[in-house]
Amino acid sequence: MLSRLRNMFRAPDLRNKILFTILIIAIYRVGAHLPVPYVDFSAIKDLQNNAEQTGGVVGLLDLFAGGAITNVAIFFLGIMPYITASIIMQLLGVVIPKLEQWRQEGQVGQKKITQWTRYLTIGLAILQSTGFAFALHNGNSALGFSGFEGRDLIPDWSLGVALTIILTWTAGTALVMWLAELITQRGIGNGMSILIFASVVSRLPAQGGALWAEGSRAQFVVILLIGLAMIVGIVFVESGQRRIPVQFAKRVVGRRMYGGQSTYIPLKVNQSGVIPVIFASSILAFPALIASALGNSATGVQEWINSNLVEGQGWFYITFYTLLIIFFSYFYTAIAFNPQQQADIIRKQGGFIPGIRPGPPTERYLAKVLNRITLPGSLFLAVIAITPLLVFALWDISQFPFGGTSLLITVGVALETMKQIDSQLMMRNYEGFLS
Repeated sequence: MLSRLRNMFRAPDLRNKILFTILIIAIYRVGAHLPVPYVDFSAIKDLQNNAEQTGGVVGLLDLFAGGAITNVAIFFLGIMPYITASIIMQLLGVVIPKLEQWRQEGQVGQKKITQWTRYLTIGLAILQSTGFAFALHNGNSALGFSGFEGRDLIPDWSLGVALTIILTWTAGTALVMWLAELITQRGIGNGMSILIFASVVSRLPAQGGALWAEGSRAQFVVILLIGLAMIVGIVFVESGQRRIPVQFAKRVVGRRMYGGQSTYIPLKVNQSGVIPVIFASSILAFPALIASALGNSATGVQEWINSNLVEGQGWFYITFYTLLIIFFSYFYTAIAFNPQQQADIIRKQGGFIPGIRPGPPTERYLAKVLNRITLPGSLFLAVIAITPLLVFALWDISQFPFGGTSLLITVGVALETMKQIDSQLMMRNYEGFLS
């Protein structure tokens, strides 16, 4: 293991990429602790010292922001607006022909899509910053600010103060987006995923300590075993795939004969990754954001949303959350993999699936296989996501360091990053971690 770690730093270019990624992560973590102006931090310190934790929408966002929300830092929103904008652009690519045309233009079209994703990220950051600024000022608990009820955390409230805080958070989001793109271009791995990984991992020690203080020792051991079992399950399912064999016919071009070889199409069991969990959580967060914007004029609506769409211990929340994850698993898989396009590519390259005729029969076969393997993949995501919620409901524990979303992200990003490092090491004739 130590020799493999040394291999990572023997190649100068790979060493520079790793060190650059670590530097960007350090800058990101510093920004998660730099406070914004005009906020009453004595009240926030009181809440933190009393072990009051955030849940609901804020709990999810704080997970991705690495504690920047509980610190009311300049990176308050973290990478979440960028994630949401990227997902929205992928979904719009199905219904807007111009986006589909850009996607087919290669690198030039991808630059246009990236630029519009940035614009959408800034727009979402402005909307979310406005909602959270009013929530902190009004002491609104509908978003999951546990313990903030009735507390005005922005006492010197005015239009100028509100605009300053909103612009600071929006600029912080733009800076996080730039840092993520720097990692993608000059570092190791996907920048957005690496920053989320750093945020999630940074919260694990504090959550583990809070769990140790809140629950019994037996509960702590059981939850550790549950976390290990979930990690093993995630690695097993993330590596699982259905291989569709493809045979290419022989053809003569000039004096040479091409084709005749066999290959396969790898269809992952969890084709959509962690996207359905994030999207389902965002859908559940949307009513809470609207209720917080309505203020005291919709007290009944806020109470219903707070008890059914924010508190994760309720059976309505767990059931609705599970159905949303399954729905978005099928929805996102249908967008990510197009059976008609794949069947057309196979036919144009002179290939066929053994026992299946080219054209529409191949398309129907691929769609049938995809639907079959998506079901266990979606159920797996739902089980991983709701396991912590069931522990909340049964043991009345508010701290669970091995949340489904956090484990899916950390394990998935770790596997993908190690694969990239392995490929870099194999290019230089070094033995990799996964070999």
